Amino acid sequence: MAFNGKWETESQDGYEEFCKLIGIPDDVISKGRDFKLVTEVIQNGDDFTWIQYYPNNHVVTNKFIVGKESDMETVGGKKFKGVVSMEGGKLAISFPKYHHTSEISGGKLVETSTATCASGPVVFVRTSKKI
Repeated sequence: MAFNGKWETESQDGYEEFCKLIGIPDDVISKGRDFKLVTEVIQNGDDFTWIQYYPNNHVVTNKFIVGKESDMETVGGKKFKGVVSMEGGKLAISFPKYHHTSEISGGKLVETSTATCASGPVVFVRTSKKI
């Protein structure tokens, strides 16, 4: 149940390059650059509700059970089916344009998204503190 709780962005590394690569519009990137994203996680064993609160009251909610196919949504609103797995204490899923992991490290929620382009991987790391 380590993921349970509300988390607020503390730092972001690789944000702009990653967002551009996956097709997020420049105006949206600008709004999110310094935004303190809040992530709310409700965990009951392998059953998760993962809610992210973005600028302009945009909310993305994904409900999933580890190891089972679930209906998911990207930050850009694209819906897809995916399977979240648990890999060494990390939640992992492949979104349509990137691979994403979430873990608790040093009491922080660390989310790592990796997209690949012709010049190699672009990595975005968001670290959040519990609020």
